[in-house]
Amino acid sequence: MPDFIVTPWEVSGEIDYEQIIKEFGIEPIDEKLLFYIKEITKEIHPFLRRKIFFAHRDFKWILDEYEKGNPFYLYTGRGPSGNVHLGHVMPWLFTKWLQDKFDVELWFQLTDDEKFLFNQSLTYEEAYKYSYDNALDIIALGFDPKKTYLFSDIDLSGTLYRNALKIAKKITFSTIKATFGLDNSANIGQIFYTSIQTVPAIIKSIIDEKNVPCLIPHAVDQDPHFRLSRDVLPKLGYYKPASIQCIFLPSLQQGGKMSASIETTAIFTQDSPKDVKKKVNNAFTGGQANAKLQRELGGDPSVCSVFKYHFMLFTLDDDEIRNIESRCRGGDLLCGECKNNLIQKINSFLKKHQEEREKAKDKLDSFLIKEKIDLKAMIREKLKRL
Repeated sequence: MPDFIVTPWEVSGEIDYEQIIKEFGIEPIDEKLLFYIKEITKEIHPFLRRKIFFAHRDFKWILDEYEKGNPFYLYTGRGPSGNVHLGHVMPWLFTKWLQDKFDVELWFQLTDDEKFLFNQSLTYEEAYKYSYDNALDIIALGFDPKKTYLFSDIDLSGTLYRNALKIAKKITFSTIKATFGLDNSANIGQIFYTSIQTVPAIIKSIIDEKNVPCLIPHAVDQDPHFRLSRDVLPKLGYYKPASIQCIFLPSLQQGGKMSASIETTAIFTQDSPKDVKKKVNNAFTGGQANAKLQRELGGDPSVCSVFKYHFMLFTLDDDEIRNIESRCRGGDLLCGECKNNLIQKINSFLKKHQEEREKAKDKLDSFLIKEKIDLKAMIREKLKRL
């Protein structure tokens, strides 16, 4: 049995991504696929080159359809149960690259209903409020407002429910139990939920009244939802959604992914420069016990959370990252210098992000779509007609 857990609601332990590929049945992104992507986009994003986005389902099919003149759309999401951290931002940055390169629509789902159903300590009102707060971080990244549709599941519940019904009728409880490990203690909302999360994978097809390919960039823990979506949607006459999966940004401490529930080991988008400095300075490194030993023996960047943040997010120039790794292993680069470099890069990113996040408050309505029903207003209108 693996000593890690990866489900849509829990990720823990040292994750073996090769094992994940085998267990989930996803395909690794190989050099042939990278070459095909570069033929179309004229570049390879560092997240692809460095295998941060490392696996897929039918991504080549998506590219084939695009080349035939059958454009796809993007669908991704966020489960709003707290503030946004850099681990959430990482796949969104790649999603923006995809939108820019392929000039396609993005449907961005805020799963406030899911978080309410699966998080026992979260109230309905809190989950809904976090949807709108988290939306500011999404908008701040610069998605195209003309081609980006943000929605809370609660606010779009009519459209989602009407179409989820058709999906739910094709999924048995035994399938849900086998896929997600739910048991008799699960509430009935949890059992039904994946039907809701499947709808955005066909929402463009519903609107256009024809099949439209869908590509879902996401962290690999969400794959079970879309694996089930791929099984059921052809039974209703739709394409299987394609997907491309990324690894997790690690915790600043040893082991596991960055988690919003452990604030001292995660960098949040609203952290102050002082917060960032304190967290990074306390991070786990691959350095030696003191400067003398570091110069003599060198460090081990492969286990260092600071190096991983450079590699995965903040030092995307290949020559620069090779220099950091070489200097670390050779003992020339001390942990203090490497941490200070990372602190500056994170704070530079957050300064701009926080400025854009503030501006996003005025842009929110131009991104959001909703069908919220005001029952009191409906009743008043009905009475007027009598």
